[in-house]
Amino acid sequence: MGSNMRTYWILVCIVGLLAQGIAQEELDWWETTVFYQIYPRSFKDSDGDGIGDLNGITSQLKYLKELGVGATWLSPIFKSPMYDFGYDISDFYDIQDEYGTMEDFENLLSEAKELDIKIILDFVPNHGSNESVWFEEALRGHEKYYDYFVWEDGVEDENGNLQPPNNWRSVFRKSAWEYREEVGKYYLHQFVIGQPDLNYRNPDVVEEMKNVIRFWLDKGVAGFRVDAIAHLFEVDKELFDGKYPDEPLTGNDDPDSYDYVDHIYTKDQDETFDMVYQWREVFDEYKAKDGLTRVMMTEAYSSPQLTMRYFGEGDREGAQMPFNFVLISDVNGKSSAHEIKYALDKFMTFKPVDKLANWVAGNHDNNRVASRFSPELVDGINMIVLLLPGVAVTYMGEEIGMVDGFISWEDTVDPSGCNTDDPINYVYSSRDPERTPFQWNADKNAGFSDANKTWLPVADGYETLNVEVQRNTDQSHLNVYKALVQLRGQQAFRHGRYESLALNSDVFAFKRWYNSENYVVVVNFRSQEYTVDLTYFDNVIGDLEVVISSIQSPKTEGTIVQADRVEVLGSESLVLKVK
Repeated sequence: MGSNMRTYWILVCIVGLLAQGIAQEELDWWETTVFYQIYPRSFKDSDGDGIGDLNGITSQLKYLKELGVGATWLSPIFKSPMYDFGYDISDFYDIQDEYGTMEDFENLLSEAKELDIKIILDFVPNHGSNESVWFEEALRGHEKYYDYFVWEDGVEDENGNLQPPNNWRSVFRKSAWEYREEVGKYYLHQFVIGQPDLNYRNPDVVEEMKNVIRFWLDKGVAGFRVDAIAHLFEVDKELFDGKYPDEPLTGNDDPDSYDYVDHIYTKDQDETFDMVYQWREVFDEYKAKDGLTRVMMTEAYSSPQLTMRYFGEGDREGAQMPFNFVLISDVNGKSSAHEIKYALDKFMTFKPVDKLANWVAGNHDNNRVASRFSPELVDGINMIVLLLPGVAVTYMGEEIGMVDGFISWEDTVDPSGCNTDDPINYVYSSRDPERTPFQWNADKNAGFSDANKTWLPVADGYETLNVEVQRNTDQSHLNVYKALVQLRGQQAFRHGRYESLALNSDVFAFKRWYNSENYVVVVNFRSQEYTVDLTYFDNVIGDLEVVISSIQSPKTEGTIVQADRVEVLGSESLVLKVK
């Protein structure tokens, strides 16, 4: 080979290596990390009052580092009367006393920075609290703050009794309107009575909430998860002669139910997306100053088409992570492998080609993975969340397979359950079971608190289902989770392509590959044993090596199986690498 030709091939190799390096450098911090949701009230109590707090979180940041987590999202920690446990905010610029002080929060930020863990806060823009200064001033007739909220005149029924303005229903049941004699009008609350909706048709509210964002970004947070974003705007009543119209009936025969009406005037309004884009501009102001991306995650249980609009439109950017809830809303333990594949592929199909998917299997509003699917599928669901292409989000406790606790009617505190006024069927509405205290060890209250009574009872079985036990057990959900997070750093999962198959009605599999690196993840959603052929995937032939297996699997790391006849036991999940 001549010297010119050798030089040419050397340059080709250098360019190829540089191209791979550029691809890695282009991945921002939020694109490669794992986000871990903490429900502060239930994570760790540092002062013995039975309620989790900021200092408790700070004391356990090293646990997040142990997991391999690079960012944690905290459910609301702001000043609140706690009708909805922090989602009714009375002061967006201060910390709730039960959780600590601003100094405690700043210490948390400092400790997290030392460990290279980003802090994400919950931003609750749709509503405030009826005990806030803003609302109290509105009741006193202060014009500025009166216009911070959504008001409407009542209507008289045939008996001359005053009734709510229309048939709008609260997410937590019953009318979405509450009368206040001080002003002689009803205020809108799409959630609990203590959460009056803010009026985003008022420019002062828009600027106020941007200032809230700036306040916490100035403190050093790395972004926000935006709560209940789909409810932000109501229809412009000027389009209806100055009166908010009734919403169409759905045919549901329970007039108190949220599903009694079709929410065409109170949800998914076009102006909502524009507001998200405006907030992103604020985030990007900060990135322009120091180069650090502030991430926005939006919560909306909407259609794929609407969800994708949160990413942005045209040349306007929106949220980096419009939450993908398919593993919560679309499938459960009864779903077939075909339904699992369909649900997972849906987000990948609809998302813009230049945006990342994200995967969420649990949160503070929905039953835990071990309860919604099964305890045997915890590792399999974690494999899906952590090894599919895109961003992974874990709700605290899913890494050890925590299950829903049983909360009696007497102990129920969630307004969603309490508002049913039903001591029998409240369990179908209450979110308390997935919010029970975190299970650290087998000590009193699972090591969460040394109080005599915790704000919610600890779930049964914590003596054997906890972090300490699983740390000291080789084959545990915790150790499988940590291995998955570490594996996630491989090129095939960081930059690789994706293909999925339903091998039969029970066994789902997907392939991740990058250059010559090929992995296959297999999850059996049923207790029946199968022998499956993975050669349906291109370039998956011959020997496959077990890299990670679910805790009930007899296959250990390094076990070799044949691609065309892999025996998959009931509820077994495997990560395999092509040799």
